[in-house]
Amino acid sequence: MDDFEERLGELRKELEIDGKRERLRTLEKEMSAPGFWSNKEKAAKVSKKFADIQKGIEGFEHLQELYRRRNFPELEKGIKDLELATFLSGPYDKNNAILSIHAGAGGTEAMDWTEMLMRMYQRFCESKGWKWSILEQSWGEEAGLKSVTLEVSGDYAFGNLKGEAGVHRLVRHSPFNADQLRQTSFALVEVVPLVEEGVEVELKPEDIKIETFRSSGPGGQHMQKTESAVRITYLPTGTTASCQSDRIQQRNKEKALQILRAKLLIMTERQRKEEKEELKGEYKVPGWGNQIRSYVLQPYKMVKDLRTGFESPKPQKVLDGELQGFIDAELKAGIGMV
Repeated sequence: MDDFEERLGELRKELEIDGKRERLRTLEKEMSAPGFWSNKEKAAKVSKKFADIQKGIEGFEHLQELYRRRNFPELEKGIKDLELATFLSGPYDKNNAILSIHAGAGGTEAMDWTEMLMRMYQRFCESKGWKWSILEQSWGEEAGLKSVTLEVSGDYAFGNLKGEAGVHRLVRHSPFNADQLRQTSFALVEVVPLVEEGVEVELKPEDIKIETFRSSGPGGQHMQKTESAVRITYLPTGTTASCQSDRIQQRNKEKALQILRAKLLIMTERQRKEEKEELKGEYKVPGWGNQIRSYVLQPYKMVKDLRTGFESPKPQKVLDGELQGFIDAELKAGIGMV
């Protein structure tokens, strides 16, 4: 019982409940002021902020009520859920996410692995009640995908998915080899938040290169006869963003620009974090040299995260979207770029 009281006290401080109550009173005065609702856009933002703060306070008060009623089983679950939620307090954690997967070296094997990862994340999104859509995909010559970009829409999509950024390794008997030899494949996952239009990242016309091309499917079958797909490159860094989901080129261009701005924003945040962490020798940028998770299907079955140590002996379930255990471990370990 003393443990619950101590944990509630820590949560009260961590969540700044007293400060939130004061903030709520300030917002109430603002919302009751004459003419508040005349500016609909501002009123909507303030109202949402009020609702979010109120929801947080009510969640903590519910835990206090469970403690008073000595409902310890529900209290334990509620505290764990709220403790986990405190890790989703980054500036973009509430945002939708852009998730890209790129095949590594290994030809068809790596491209097939990229498509398997796409399916895994799609199933995970569906289990969370999130919506996803494919913004861009490049098919392999024989099978799989060279790359694919998904837009994921849902509460705290970026906060949950940001720790997935990095290299994912697959070990299995190759279905593309007649001798069924064991094969290792790699794919790189990138995750950035879909930022609001108000977040400005300056893009000078001379710094960007815009290309158009035709969207294509497996076997080179053109999905569209016009060059509506758009790829934008930020020349100073070589950063690219593509979109081919719409039949109208201008809409694809707008979405690609939005993705590019998000990528550049996160690059800036990463650089700041690198500067802080460099002296500690702890920080690693997700890239080809930094493997984060292994999925072993043969000679034994195991999925293991190399950063948190979390593992599952059921790789097929993980590949079917059962990722929450890995993501919870990532959040508790503070893994994520921003």
